[in-house]
Amino acid sequence: MRRILSALALTGLLALGALNCPAADDSPSGSDWSASVKFPESEKPIRLFNGKDLEGWEGHKDKYFTVKDGVIVARNEKDNAPPVSTYLLTTKPYRNFRLVFEGKLVESGMHSGIAIWGKKFEKDGEPNSYQGHLVMFPTHWGFYDLYRRNSIYQDDGRAKKADNEGGWNKMEILAIGDRIRLAVNGKEVADWRDPKPELIGEGPLGLQLHSNNVPQEVHFRGLILSENPEDKLVTVQE
Repeated sequence: MRRILSALALTGLLALGALNCPAADDSPSGSDWSASVKFPESEKPIRLFNGKDLEGWEGHKDKYFTVKDGVIVARNEKDNAPPVSTYLLTTKPYRNFRLVFEGKLVESGMHSGIAIWGKKFEKDGEPNSYQGHLVMFPTHWGFYDLYRRNSIYQDDGRAKKADNEGGWNKMEILAIGDRIRLAVNGKEVADWRDPKPELIGEGPLGLQLHSNNVPQEVHFRGLILSENPEDKLVTVQE
């Protein structure tokens, strides 16, 4: 009887653990750091990317954005480079959120980023560009205001120091009110408030493939988000 009760108790504990792990049994093959992040109990994390296809996203699927081995691959060749930056956009808009994901620059030295707080924007015939804020990585770390103010925050050296150059960077974006905080590989590297909150709005999130004239490739994985989060970074290691 004791063995049966112990087994039942263990089963219950395992079930509770599974509830605290965002979609752990839905994870793609390979590394899944984002799924290991413990969100506060008040938050309900969801997967923006199912690890298999681009359901829930819009943009130049197949042409510039594909899925391979649980990773979103953003790539262009020299002969089909986007004339202006193009984005893979969530079909749902977001305002206050926590996003954990990994990103890696595979080819070319051009930066990528996550676009937030803006809108789908047509520019020079490109229907999937973006007007809004951009959290840049892994070169030119900082924040940019696309098609408005340009550079709005430049890295003070912390992001560059935390950068896993050439490899995967584990990142957390906490966007609440007029404030953006960024953690990279367990270190808080940026804490910035927009002096013009009137330029902030609910909008889709966008994965950037920068305009270029050479082959380039950027990888994204994880992409787990919670709305209306607690005002604290959860991936910073003290």
